[in-house]
Amino acid sequence: MVTIEKVSTKKQQREFLNFPLRMYKDNPCFVPPLYLDEKKIFNKNYIYNDTCETVYFLALRDGKTVGRISGILQKASNEKRNEKRIRFTRFDAIDDVEVAKALFAALEEWGASLGMDAVCGPLGFSDLEREGLLIEGFEYLATFEEQYNADYYGALIEACGYRKEVDWLESRVYPPAEKEAEEFDKMSKYLMQRYHLHMAEKKSVGKMIDRYADELFDLLDVGYEKLYGTVPFTDRMKKTMISNFRLFIRKEDVELVLDENDKLVCMGLGFPSLGEALVHSSGRLTPLRLFKLIRAMRHPKVIDMGLIAVDPAYLNKGISAVMCDRIVKMMKNRGLEYCETNLNLEDNFAIRNMWKRFPTLQHKRRRSYVKEIGVKEGAESGEGV
Repeated sequence: MVTIEKVSTKKQQREFLNFPLRMYKDNPCFVPPLYLDEKKIFNKNYIYNDTCETVYFLALRDGKTVGRISGILQKASNEKRNEKRIRFTRFDAIDDVEVAKALFAALEEWGASLGMDAVCGPLGFSDLEREGLLIEGFEYLATFEEQYNADYYGALIEACGYRKEVDWLESRVYPPAEKEAEEFDKMSKYLMQRYHLHMAEKKSVGKMIDRYADELFDLLDVGYEKLYGTVPFTDRMKKTMISNFRLFIRKEDVELVLDENDKLVCMGLGFPSLGEALVHSSGRLTPLRLFKLIRAMRHPKVIDMGLIAVDPAYLNKGISAVMCDRIVKMMKNRGLEYCETNLNLEDNFAIRNMWKRFPTLQHKRRRSYVKEIGVKEGAESGEGV
């Protein structure tokens, strides 16, 4: 028999965090989040608490944890899209339909009690978190930015009545041949001259952030506004992102395209791939792991593409060719084997067409599911959402 516990004690919180680490301890493709960062979801002052309500559940059988799930009422997302949804995230379970059904039933009851009429996910608090269920590419190492899961998760979720809503694709992008690289260079120079564009000076990451942070977030907000699952940046989200930028990004992995008035019109940010440095670490930074992490950051062989955005006014002007040229030069100058695109929506043809200009391997697919639920009688009908 499966019993469901709502996480409320420190002991339950630790169990919620440790369960997937035990499940995937020996899996060579699983890259855990940093434990101290993940632990922050239980802090009272967590950065998303001003726009979200959360719940966490554990599934137990004979006193042993066999699954977990979290629910998020993302008020900013609901307000933006005029929806009454909760998101599910951090779903992990043994291969047992009874366990999955018990977890999702508890989550759906929680959502209905809040007046919500649908559940979707896996989605985090924002698109800056890990999202999407891996349904293809289980044999590949996960990136640090995305979650790994076993191949049976999709069947469990569908057995609970969930259906596909969107898919994301992930690819490895390899350096092009010399002839194609020259064509990128010519096209980039032509576009830069035609539209009076230039690249931002790269003195240091800190100086670029100090100078362009506000414009960067404005560009991300407008560039990502219509993408699935995105939410507006709050001041606290911006502060956290800036801290992460200063810690993980090197100036060689930042590309900022400016117009003749020094306004930011296109940007690309990459992160040194940290997956191999964190495999089998349980997300804990021992001195040895810290050494591997620093080495991976300083001498990467792979770059994970994090954020790419273009001012809508330039979308139909071929400006993505400038970013392609900068990526080609980055791979060549840094001796990279390839870049990981991370998640691209399957209907985001602008970004997918950009990657088609390179030799690519589309090796992973992720999915977000949705299910309509009945609103519980007497529930608050989305007040304040």
